[in-house]
Amino acid sequence: QVQLVESGGGLVQAGGSLRLSCAASGRTFSRSVMGWFRQAPGKQRAFVAGISWSGGSTNHADSVKGRFTISRDNAKNTVYLQMDNLKPEDTAVYYCAARQRPAVSSTRWDYDYWGQGTQVTVSG
Repeated sequence: QVQLVESGGGLVQAGGSLRLSCAASGRTFSRSVMGWFRQAPGKQRAFVAGISWSGGSTNHADSVKGRFTISRDNAKNTVYLQMDNLKPEDTAVYYCAARQRPAVSSTRWDYDYWGQGTQVTVSG
């Protein structure tokens, strides 16, 4: 069992930065693939980034490549999403998710545990 709590969301101007954190509880965090997804009003939940259990493999959606970076600290049971050069279209609720399989996946149905989400609003 893994419990996830996101933090770090807020209101930021276009071009600004935010760093999201996801604190995990449970003994299996270090062996969990972690992912960030987002959901804008009226839209499906979409993959943002994923990271392997070791941190050695990452995957970022094309829409955020070069602007967002996923990382993790297994000693702190925490995964991060550094978001730079934010755009109004990045406005969404951002969710952290954990997957109990070894491969990074961009499919939401492959993830077993979810946080409650944190709101990110980018003003233009």
